[in-house]
This record gives sequence, C-alpha cells and structure tokens, in this order.
Amino acid sequence: MKKILLIFGIVCLGFVDLNAQMYVSPSSYVFVNDQYVYVKQDVNLANNGNFYLRNSSQLLQGSTGSGTNTGLGSLSVFQEGTSNNFGYNYWCSPVGVPSASVGNSNFGITRLFRPTAITTSATPTILASNVSNGTTTNSSLSIASKWIYKFVQANQYGSWTYVGNATTIAPGEGFTMKGVSGSDTTVADAVETKQNNPGNNQRYDFRGLPNEGTINIPVANVAGPNPNRTLTGNPYPSAINLNLFLLENSGYTVNYSTGATTFVGSPIIDGNAYFWEHSKSASSHYLNTYVGGYGTYSPNNTNAFSVGTYVAPTWNTYNNDGTLNTTGTSSGSTYKRMFAPVGQGFKIQGVVASGNAQMKNAYRVFVKEGVASNSQFEKNANTTNSGNNTWDEIPNVANVDYTQFSKNQVPQFKIQTILNDQFTRETAVAFNENATDGYDVALDAVTSESSLPRDTYFPIEGDKQFVITTLAFDEDKRIPLAFKGDIQTTFKVTVSELLNFDLANNIYVHDKEMDTYYDIKNDSFSITLPPGVNTTRFEITFKNADSTLGNPTEIADSFQVYQNNDSGVLTVFNSLNKDVASLSLYDVTGKRVLNKLNLGTAEQYEISTSSLSEGIYIVKVQTKDNLSVSKKVSIFKK
Repeated sequence: MKKILLIFGIVCLGFVDLNAQMYVSPSSYVFVNDQYVYVKQDVNLANNGNFYLRNSSQLLQGSTGSGTNTGLGSLSVFQEGTSNNFGYNYWCSPVGVPSASVGNSNFGITRLFRPTAITTSATPTILASNVSNGTTTNSSLSIASKWIYKFVQANQYGSWTYVGNATTIAPGEGFTMKGVSGSDTTVADAVETKQNNPGNNQRYDFRGLPNEGTINIPVANVAGPNPNRTLTGNPYPSAINLNLFLLENSGYTVNYSTGATTFVGSPIIDGNAYFWEHSKSASSHYLNTYVGGYGTYSPNNTNAFSVGTYVAPTWNTYNNDGTLNTTGTSSGSTYKRMFAPVGQGFKIQGVVASGNAQMKNAYRVFVKEGVASNSQFEKNANTTNSGNNTWDEIPNVANVDYTQFSKNQVPQFKIQTILNDQFTRETAVAFNENATDGYDVALDAVTSESSLPRDTYFPIEGDKQFVITTLAFDEDKRIPLAFKGDIQTTFKVTVSELLNFDLANNIYVHDKEMDTYYDIKNDSFSITLPPGVNTTRFEITFKNADSTLGNPTEIADSFQVYQNNDSGVLTVFNSLNKDVASLSLYDVTGKRVLNKLNLGTAEQYEISTSSLSEGIYIVKVQTKDNLSVSKKVSIFKK
C-alpha cells in the first residue's frame, strides 16, 4: 500500500514539541474533512485544544503499547444511532474524559453532545433515572439515563450493571443506550447535509480524550448452555478490522503480508462477535413487547482480509422477567460486519476461566461506513459481493496492502427456516479448506439465543447450538441439522441465499427416518414435528441417493399406491416385481405407524388402514436392492 500520510484539512495555530508526536496547543484546533490522520505515537490535546473529525474522517494511531494520549482538550467525532426512544443500540465510546494524566480514561454519557454547527455542540439534558423517554427537538437533546447499562464477564441471561449518568464505562467496555423520540432538522455539517435526527436516528457528538493503544477487555467462561459474555466494541475514533481482533484473540496467528491464518491454540474468546438488533418499529418499554435478537459474525475465511459470514438474529418477544416469550416475528437484517465503524458495540464470548481479550492499534483502518466497504452501524440495506472483487486501497496501521486481497466471502449458502409461521431462523453453511467437520474456533459459531423454545441449528458438538458451520467441501458430505420445539412445530426450510457457491448443483434435506430427500435449493421442505429435539434424523446433503441408484422416474412409476377409504384398505402395485424389503406408513410428524417386512416380489400388496386416524400419511417402499420410493395418501373415514 502507499505510505500513510499525515493529512489535515485545516491546522489552526501551531504545534509545539512537548514530548508528544502531535500536540494541539491551548485554544487551537485541528479540522479534518473526509480524510484520515495518522499519528505514529501519542496525541496531546492541551486545555481547550480541539481535534475535529468531520465527514467520515478518522484518526489512526500506531503505538504498540498501552495508550499514551493525554490532555484536557477534546477530539470530536459524530456517530448516529438507529433506534427510537423505545429501542436499544449497543455502543462503545471512542473517547473518554479529558485528563492531564497519560493513558485512556473512563467514559460516561455526559461526554455525548448535540451538534449545533460544524465545530460547536450543546450539552444535552441527562434525564433522571426514573424518566423513560429521551427526546430531541431543533434546539434540545434529552438522553434517558435509565437505559445505560454495561455487561462485563456476565452470563448472557444474568445481571446487567446499571451505569446511568456515571462515568464508569472503562475503555473497551460497551454500553446500551436507547434512542430518542422527536426530530431535529439541524444540519451541523453542510458538506454531509445530514440532519441531527430526521426521525429515530439521533446524531451524537462524542467529545473527549481519544482512546488508543492496547486495551484489555475482561472475559470469562462458565460451564453450561449460557456462557459468559462481555459487551465490548470498537473503542477507537477509526474503524477496525474485526477479523483481526477476533482471530488473534481466538488462538490464531495472522500473516499480515499474505493474510494466511494458523491456529496455534490457547484461545481467549470463541472467535465470533454477537450484534444486538432491536426492531426499528419498537413502540413500548415493556419487555413483553420487545422484538429483537443477536446476529452472529464469524471471520470464517481462509484469509483474514476477506469478508466473514453474518447471520441475522431470530427476533422474538420477551416476558416481563426477561425470559423469551413463545411467539415472535421474522428475522433481523443482514449487515456488513468485517470493518466495525466508530462507536459500534458487540458482545464476545470468553473460553477461559478468566482473562483479557486485547484490542490493538494494529487493527485500525480508515474505512468509511457503507455496504460496499463492509462497514455498517446497522444502517444500510444488504448487498452481495460477487465476482473477483478486490479491495481498493485501505489506509491502515498494520501496513497491509488490501488491494492484493479479494473481499469475497468463502463459498457458502444461507438457510431460512420459518417456525410455525411466527419467526425465522437464518443459518449458514460455509466451506473452508482449513476447516474440520467438528468444532473449529472462529469458523463455527453458536447462537446467542440457545433458550429459544423452538429453533433449528447444526448439532456439531455436545448440546451447543451452532448457526454457522464451516467445513471442507465434499460432495458426499452429510451435515446434521437439528430441529427443536417445546410444542408441535412446523418447520419450513429453504436455501435463501447462495454466496460464491457453485461447488454442488443440488442441496437437499434428507429425512433419514423416512429416507426421503427434499430439494431446498429450488424448493422448500416442510414438516410438522411433535414436541422434542431431533438432532440425528435430518441432514443436509448434496446428493439424492435415490437418483444415483437408477432412473428415479422409472422407479417411482413402478410403484402405484391407492387408498380405498370405503373399505379402509391401502393397495400398493409393484409393476416391476421389485423385491420389497419393507413397506411403512408415517404420519405427518414422521412417526412410523405401520411397518411390513419382507413382502417379496408380488405385483400388489393390500394393507388394512381401518385402525388409523384420519390424516395425510407417507407410504414408503424400500426394496432389497436399496431403492426407496415415497408416496402420499389421504386417509379419512366414510
């Protein structure tokens, strides 16, 4: 890549060498428009010295140790939320309280301001903890401190730590904040022409001492289905390569020249990031009306500088005690996640009893938010990369030449499963030559919602529920697919998206109990199952065994099935005189209700159905030369 340059839009008043590589003297400022600034070491912002990042500008710093910035001045950077006063965003602040001491400092919402002009902002009103609704107008901003929480080394269904208006959010800690109601049509930056709040997208001015250097993020793990997680995020006033953070903290080394990754062991986290999405149509603070969930990002690529996989959350509703309700609505959105923008919060999951994940300057990049650059704060619609797309030049601290790398994702397909026509689970199957069929850190990802009463997932290891599975491709591969339900549940399954996937012509769900194959690439598969968990009955395949054993049309046509409901008799005609090993009937739940063995080569078989309940049944004929045919019949009483 080209050498990173120090670029300023306007520099007012002088820089003085006071043992800082970049020093902004009192009552001076640096203004940057649509560019980046690279400072190899530290920044000192003297009292009333300001550093304005405008129109997507960012600050990169290159020190390799702990943070060394200092000063009573402030860096100012804008970022917008995406929720109204009823919905949460997860944040991670790029700044802390200005301080004469060296190093990063804590953050609190008193460091958030309402932009009024290109370099000026107004102090908002911080509402009391018993006030629920934040508001905005053309002249004011009121933030509800009631909804400010953090989540560090905690069980995902355990205690959140209330923060309110306190300045107790450590560098690298994330926090929750609900948006505001109303609108603010003020345009602070005429070049961007963005209003402060055209409706549910409040712009905030983060002002304070810029975070930099290595930042420790406490993580832990506990045994059981609900592991500990930490709410963290991007702590810098620049974007970060999320792949690098996830991989290097999950036991991988990364060759920054080639992008190649090598697993060396001793992971600190599970290698994935979990993003909260809250429905933008939220209209109540009551938990039993919440519609939201966690999307999952995995950097499951062969190369650290190519895009990973993101699956949208299963949105559901919640009871007043915070437990999941039994109903829900659709799924969330698919966002581009490889480059986490300024202010973006997400959760990570520890895999050690206690330790620290580390965020480093080396992960910092100058990437503007947008779909094309794979950097989104949950704003834009989804698009799909195709072809041999390589990155444009991306200025970065690690001196990586991104232009030599493809941004394409590994071959993969996404599966959409609709449960009882109420909500949707998205899962993904990806292919990486370095993956195994078992669990691989940073290649396979578990769901954040393991307690959903009804769900579908990949049962790769133990009782863990995986929503992303990555493996080496083999056309003969069989991938287990699990369905669970606390009540009778109808599952409708189809391939919803193909991404760079041309490894196989077909994709099937194989019902092993009925030995029936369903095409989910061109069609959908639907089945109603009784309460319970099915982890061994279904699998995804790329071959239909029936079609490889002969002419499937001829085989199917050789067996004709006729149900005489007047006499309660099922007749099966065997015109090719195949040697029938078994003839079985299954109800719509997949339960076998009748089984006849070794029926021989007769031309027809008659079986009484008078004892069976009314309904749709599957007749399955299995021959001794391993051919299988299934037919539907309708049984009803006259």
